[in-house]
Amino acid sequence: MILVIGGAGYIGSHFVEELINEQDVIVLDNLSTGHSYLLNENVKFIEGNLGDIDLLNEIFSTYQIEAVIHFAASSLVGESVINPIKYYENNVSATFNLLQTMIAHGVKNFIFSSTAATYGIPNTDLIIESTATSPINPYGKSKLMVEWMLEDFSKSYGLSYVVLRYFNAAGAHKNGRIGESHSPETHLIPIILEHLLGERETIAIFGNDYPTEDGTCIRDYIHVTDLANAHLISLNALLKNELESEIFNLGNGAGYSVIEVIKACEEATSKKATVVMENRREGDPAKLVASSEKIRTMLGWTPKYNLSSIVETAWKWHSSRIKT
Repeated sequence: MILVIGGAGYIGSHFVEELINEQDVIVLDNLSTGHSYLLNENVKFIEGNLGDIDLLNEIFSTYQIEAVIHFAASSLVGESVINPIKYYENNVSATFNLLQTMIAHGVKNFIFSSTAATYGIPNTDLIIESTATSPINPYGKSKLMVEWMLEDFSKSYGLSYVVLRYFNAAGAHKNGRIGESHSPETHLIPIILEHLLGERETIAIFGNDYPTEDGTCIRDYIHVTDLANAHLISLNALLKNELESEIFNLGNGAGYSVIEVIKACEEATSKKATVVMENRREGDPAKLVASSEKIRTMLGWTPKYNLSSIVETAWKWHSSRIKT
């Protein structure tokens, strides 16, 4: 049985949707940002917090857990700067509780949904796993702290882990049943689609004078199902003892500019966006793209969705969803 922490959230629910075809699944989620309606009816769902050690011990005592996949985290960069206590409590302290409980119960397989924010603002256009980690905000720092814990726990307690670092998850499941729903929404593609649905008046581009082909920032976007499959491939490799402990980037290797993303949304919806130019935001690099060559070579993971299909699935979800 596989325990998925944060499995009712955006990425977690897509992973669970793939995992239930292969494994029995338990989801632990406090529903602070997740939604129980995203879960398949065949999933065992427990509402609760990682900070509740008694609950964690009860779960590991009751169920035969083979591995844990951890998606639960506070993940808003701006909020992390304003309220770092929340991020160190939710992302670091709570994960320590989880790892401590796993080790006490002899569960040694762990997959951590990390972030390319651990790299900060690297001095390279294409980020690889050996690129120096120098996070610039409490969110990235909290994720890197967990990675440090994993390294130490692996050496001392025999924990086997996979860390997956990525930037922007996007899109929705091809079945149209689950997709991206945040409050507040901070991600570019859903913001554009909300505008094209008439829910926002304009779309802002923050700077059009960057040293890129069209002058706007370039970012890495990966379809959420491709991310889910990367977690699934990593899980299977751990369960088969084909990996000990590894860090992998998940990226498309090229990136898309803000204008390219807006145009893709316009094409998918046959609607025209009203764009407003704003000044650059402080700390925004011109280009942030991650290389996924390592996981492609070691585990055979290959993303299947391009920008057009990412946007098409997202539009299917957003244009038909029922807000809850």
